[in-house]
Amino acid sequence: MSKATPLVWMMAGGTGGHIMPGLAVADWLRARVADRPGAVVVGHGAALPVEGRTLTLAPGAGRRVQAEGAVLRVPGPAGQAGVRAQGWLKALARERLAAAADRHAAALGRPYARITLRDTRSRWGSCSDRGALSFSWRLVMAPPEVLDYVAAHEVAHLAEMNHSAAFWAVVRRLYGPHEAERRWLHEEGPALHRYRFGAH
Repeated sequence: MSKATPLVWMMAGGTGGHIMPGLAVADWLRARVADRPGAVVVGHGAALPVEGRTLTLAPGAGRRVQAEGAVLRVPGPAGQAGVRAQGWLKALARERLAAAADRHAAALGRPYARITLRDTRSRWGSCSDRGALSFSWRLVMAPPEVLDYVAAHEVAHLAEMNHSAAFWAVVRRLYGPHEAERRWLHEEGPALHRYRFGAH
């Protein structure tokens, strides 16, 4: 085992534990997540939500992942289909979120510093006090209006770094009524984390 490989103490059945290499732990955790009820391992034949509609992954020709009607064509080895689909989703998320953030920032009259994509469960987006926006790339799996609302929400923090009445007034000015989008995130958003795309 390489000296650079991290070691993690894993508890086994509540009676003790054993040491596993960090990479082995990652594989073990990935397998446990994939085994959870409701988890969807993304590969050929899987149904994947994209911008509020369902696309079925299928083998593709050429080098680029492409959406064709209700099918997402993913070229390359079948074992890499999930990873390639994830890369395509991240690129699409960056495109959509940048466009939405640009539009809302222009309406607000305040520029943002940069956009970062993450895969966090605790929040869909954030805005730092330096104007850096961060979003979950999984927003691109939600209906477009939900992604647009989250972009407006975070851009509004460029003016109001709080959740005061003044902040919500800015959100409403940028986006309009947003109760349905907030409700969708609360009720349906957690399901977007069921989709597992394989090794990173």
